[in-house]
Order: sequence, then C-alpha cells, then structure tokens
Amino acid sequence: MSQYPQWYYNEFKQTGVDYTDSEEVQAYDLRMHKLRDIESESKWLREILKIKDTDLLLEIGTGTGELALKLSAYCRKVVAIDVSKKMIDFAKMKAESQNKANIQFYNAGFLTFENYDEPFDVIVTQLALHHLPDYWKMMALRRIYGMLKEGGKFYLRDVVFPSPIQDYDSYFNNIITDLKKSAGDKIAEETEIHIREEFSTLDWIMEGLLKNAGFCIEAVKCDGFIVGYLCKK
Repeated sequence: MSQYPQWYYNEFKQTGVDYTDSEEVQAYDLRMHKLRDIESESKWLREILKIKDTDLLLEIGTGTGELALKLSAYCRKVVAIDVSKKMIDFAKMKAESQNKANIQFYNAGFLTFENYDEPFDVIVTQLALHHLPDYWKMMALRRIYGMLKEGGKFYLRDVVFPSPIQDYDSYFNNIITDLKKSAGDKIAEETEIHIREEFSTLDWIMEGLLKNAGFCIEAVKCDGFIVGYLCKK
C-alpha cells in the first residue's frame, strides 16, 4: 500500500457504529438479511448498469459481501473492498463456503485502494461515501473516475439530505420517529448516530461533486433521504 502524507484522511478510523467488533458485524449481517432483498437488488443493478459476463466490477464498502457475492455470478470478476477488516474476513468466509472463485476481497477504501489490474467496467458503492467529509468525497470520486474505463458505469447510493428543507430539526425528528415505528429502536438509534457523527451531505453538493469529478449523471432515484445516482464516465 502506498505511503500517504500526514495530512491525508484516515478512512480506517471508526466513525458511527463500531464495525471493528465481531459481534456487531454478525448482528449487521443478520439485519441486512432482514432489511434487504439482495436478489431483487442485484437484478435491478444488473439491469440499470447493463452488467455483462465479461465485466470487471468493483464494489466499495462491501460490508459482509452479500451483494458482491450475488453479482459475481454475472461478472467475469468482482473486486470487493471495505475499511473494516472484520467485515472483509466475514465476507471471505462466505465466499469460501459458496466456492466463489471469481471474487477478491481487500481491506481498503475509497482513498487507499490501489488498482493494479485493468480499469473497471462497473463500480458500485452503497451507503459508504458518507463516511468521508466533503473534500475527501471529491478525492474519492476522482479516484473512482480514474479507475473506470471510458464509457464505464458508476452507481452511487447513499444518504443525501434534500436542500429545500427549512426546518431541519423537525425533519430529522420526524425521520427518527418514523424509523422507530417502521424499523425498530436499533435502526432509529443507528440513524441518530449517523446524523450526529457521520458526513452525509446535501443533494446539490453531492451532484456538484459528481459533476466536478467528471461524471455525467444519467439518472437520479430518490427514496426519502436515500438517493441513487447512475453515472457514466
């Protein structure tokens, strides 16, 4: 791994929920099985990204690897990275148990992953970029742009707050109240931690960062404060 200057952001520093804890990682994996329909998610991404069996795909912030493992059945090769070593170790065990030979896992992130192979056809990241402050989001997006082939596709999905809100106190209080009713106290508590300690940004900032990095935004899909951007190099 390259040596970085002292002022470089430490993306391995834990923020929000502690995913250096093995029990928390296992609990996260169980929650994701309950909250996510990975089969449908994978199918939808394959369609909008037009994924082919010849594609080389990178997932940044793979967590416990569920999506990467599912997509690996439809790609030539998948590279999946995460800044949590515990997450990566857990994902590797899953891959071994499923006899997946075309997927590689690395303990790295947006700012530290070094691609020594050919450029990627597709890069996907979901609910991970908010771990970086806005300046470092820009650095991350520029690195992603540089790792893509010309015409390659990038899908970013993350917590992005709408800008027309006048009363953010009420906005966030309503989010927490609704989550307690619909998803339970644990998810509501994690969302409070996210709002307080992590770096989700506003929609106009995120779109500006993507365009400044060189991307063409082809489509935007909003689901409350979760926003997906389909981009092209």
